[in-house]
Amino acid sequence: MAGAIADGYATVTTDSGLGDAMGPNSWALISPGNSNLYALQDLGSQTLYDEAIIAKHLIENYYGREPSYSYWNGCSQGGRQGAALAQRYPSIYDGIIAAAPAINWAGVLINTMWPRVYMDVTEQYPHPCELQQLTALAVSACDGLDGVKDGIIADTNACKTIFDPHAYVGTEFNCPLTGKSANISSTAAAVADAMWTGPFTAEGESTYLYGLEMGTDLVFGAQTSCTEDGKCTGVPNAAVTLLLAYFIGKDPAITTTKISFKELERAYHSFRQQFDAYLGTDDPDLSSFRNAGGKMITFHGLADPTIPPNNTLNYYKDVLNHQDDAQDFYRYFPVPGLGHCWGGPGGGQPIALFDQLRSWVENGTVPESSPVTITKPDNTHERQVICPFPKKAVYNKTTAGDSAGWSCAV
Repeated sequence: MAGAIADGYATVTTDSGLGDAMGPNSWALISPGNSNLYALQDLGSQTLYDEAIIAKHLIENYYGREPSYSYWNGCSQGGRQGAALAQRYPSIYDGIIAAAPAINWAGVLINTMWPRVYMDVTEQYPHPCELQQLTALAVSACDGLDGVKDGIIADTNACKTIFDPHAYVGTEFNCPLTGKSANISSTAAAVADAMWTGPFTAEGESTYLYGLEMGTDLVFGAQTSCTEDGKCTGVPNAAVTLLLAYFIGKDPAITTTKISFKELERAYHSFRQQFDAYLGTDDPDLSSFRNAGGKMITFHGLADPTIPPNNTLNYYKDVLNHQDDAQDFYRYFPVPGLGHCWGGPGGGQPIALFDQLRSWVENGTVPESSPVTITKPDNTHERQVICPFPKKAVYNKTTAGDSAGWSCAV
């Protein structure tokens, strides 16, 4: 918000009526057994509409006229809210940035819980160094698939077809956390594979949820605590307890930290059945947003450890299948190496996309690519581009370190 104000925009934000709550403890339940559906409706979309209407009236009263254009810019929960605005209130904003959106909120929660559930069920708890080393090996194997060695996996789908963590079991490496040599265990390979594959059932069948991309920080989701002799145990995942206590069981007294594959699957379906009407934002029909003249851009880091990028890609494909002209008003930019909204292993922050959204809305200039500056392993910087799906960035081997050496092609 501060950046938008500094750039001269009349700016508004909202806490969705939840105050400064960082979790559901203070608002999710009216009483044990009774969900606070009004708060869920406020969080899901209602306050977003109210916020926009109030802000526009304030602007008109202060400046003597309505705003010429209105824009939404949000990531993660803010990305989900941007998608909700396009789906539920299509004429409120002219342009929307909906980045790394938590579109399938139930799925996001399950994905957050999955590494800990898998480790508990299989009783496998790897050392953080092992997961870090497997990620480094994956980057080494797949870094050059786009024709450039820059420490970033750009073609994550191809990487999953050529890199097998189990092939590196027994590989010796130096653990920077202990200063000692170690070997990759079958435990670490299994946990990494499960995180890249995504949630599956007790029978080993894959679900409709997605795994993380190779090159992503695996330690973030699979946190363990290890003794000096290398024995590790799992660190409790608060998301498991909060989901069961405040949404599924609706009882704050629930303190469960361990559940089975079947219980995880039931929790997913229960959450969707009860709360999708309030928090669901995966409706692919954006025809009303299109008819209102709206434009939307989504970007998602391919090294996001929180929300799997394929969750966003799958939604975008649904939109494309639903509307043949979807790319005329909605574009999706995958960002190699970018973490959740920012950070990650060298991925460039797409800082030009908001200005490009404005040009698209106000001048009809379609964003065919967007510049990013990546940080290479040697801490040098390089200008590259990101491309709207289904195009990918192609290196043309011209001027090194210059985005002019890159183009977008299918």
